[in-house]
Amino acid sequence: MTRLEAIARRFALPEAGQAALAAILALQAADPAAPTSVRDPAEAADRHVADALVALELADVRGAVVIADLGAGAGWPGLALAAALPEAQVFLVESAIRHCRYLERTAVHLPNAHVVHARAEEWPDGLGAHDLVTARALAALPVLCEYAAPLLAMDGVLVAWKGAVPAAELTAGARAAEALGLVPAGIHPVTPFPAAEHRTLHMFRKRAPTPPRFPRRPGMAVKRPLGTS
Repeated sequence: MTRLEAIARRFALPEAGQAALAAILALQAADPAAPTSVRDPAEAADRHVADALVALELADVRGAVVIADLGAGAGWPGLALAAALPEAQVFLVESAIRHCRYLERTAVHLPNAHVVHARAEEWPDGLGAHDLVTARALAALPVLCEYAAPLLAMDGVLVAWKGAVPAAELTAGARAAEALGLVPAGIHPVTPFPAAEHRTLHMFRKRAPTPPRFPRRPGMAVKRPLGTS
């Protein structure tokens, strides 16, 4: 049994989703433009696919219908979630055109995956449209909250894949969330796979409208992050 087959069985992946991910992992291994250093399909099955699918342990992820994966890069976790949730529509949001071109080659294997060439702050069609926003190793928590809040529908959730997070970042993230209409909704440790040994999933829920001054213009969330002063 291959690593992907074992992971597919662990998460009850649909047969079509497993086939799509096998094709994507093969493309990632062969395509020199793939924006990842993890090329071996067996290693990538753990470090990308399994690492993404552990979020299915969260009910809000399993029940998501419209998902935005921010800073999609090589497509993870968005591609894996699209494979696992064929009824959901998954938008792979990426600002680098070279990465978008690669993502378009992967998305042909998943009819519910859509590539969006945009920054999160400059995607008007996405405002208020998502019940789930995901981000993996993208930015600090205050920045992620600012990116995600305008895109979330009421009661929608942000799930951020993070490693060890300093206490100061946790505090700043909670402060930023409050300013954006979000509330912290738990930190979930990830343990099933070696590649996810130090991973945690940080969850924020939208409980109030995001103030109309958000999103700020591109770059401001990083240059002047909320909750840090």
